[in-house]
Amino acid sequence: MTVELDGVGSSVEICQCSMCRRWGGAYYAALTGDSVTVAGEDSARVYRSSAWAERAFCRTCGSTLWFRFLPTGNRSFSAGLFDGAAGLPIEKEIFVDERADWCRIEGGHRRMTGEEIMAEAKAAGFTFD
Repeated sequence: MTVELDGVGSSVEICQCSMCRRWGGAYYAALTGDSVTVAGEDSARVYRSSAWAERAFCRTCGSTLWFRFLPTGNRSFSAGLFDGAAGLPIEKEIFVDERADWCRIEGGHRRMTGEEIMAEAKAAGFTFD
């Protein structure tokens, strides 16, 4: 399986929620782009992780692949899939109120709690039942 992401942003977003921590063992570092091409997508194992999201991993090697926000269909991809991502700065860190003590990240980037993220999403018109 290969993932090509065009128009990749210049930073990563970090999610510290408990689901991401269980999924990958720590936080989830995400990249988004303008368009994506996934070759061999049939190798992905996709599961519904909440009422509003699904996650995917490679059933061949087990790599974390993507998180899809179901209300929009937008996917963010694991930054670890892309060689050039290692040097990118952090844009923001979300669900910081759920992070593990051993998973604190230095830097002056924006940090938001789960309550702040949910309020932002609701203000944008999303509902979570």
